[in-house]
Amino acid sequence: MIVLVGFMGAGKTTVGRLLAQRLQRPFVDTDHLVEAQAGRRIADVFATDGEEAFRDLEQAAVAQALQGEEAVVSLGGGACGRAATREVLAGHTVVHLDVTLEEVRRRTRSDTDRPVLQRPGLAELHTARRSVYTDVATLTVTTDDRSAADVAQEIADRTTPHLPEDR
Repeated sequence: MIVLVGFMGAGKTTVGRLLAQRLQRPFVDTDHLVEAQAGRRIADVFATDGEEAFRDLEQAAVAQALQGEEAVVSLGGGACGRAATREVLAGHTVVHLDVTLEEVRRRTRSDTDRPVLQRPGLAELHTARRSVYTDVATLTVTTDDRSAADVAQEIADRTTPHLPEDR
């Protein structure tokens, strides 16, 4: 299992799809699992039920995804905030897609669908989450100023064993 973690706008979904295709594995986005289970968009869950209810759904979705077949799994930006979620990551290849706050702002400037982006204190949240991602990651890959294809290729190169060439 390869699990992608990182802040909003790091490219987890885009890179995850490309990486899964390269490795011929399924791609699982836990945000999509949450929406399917809730029957509504994440923003609606936040607005109606609150963040704690969303995090409960998210934690269950992560556990479900990691019990399945070998896949590339993308976690929501705040999923690693819970100790129970961090515990289920143990034993998996966890790749931190590292992105600067400036790049997050550039990539998400027209995004109105992420409730956490609308709050004050984004810089502090970025710093705090970055520390958590670093703690859980077995590998960190920088995404600023890079194409998703290049990032996916680097992850593939660094996480899959290569057979020695015949000589």
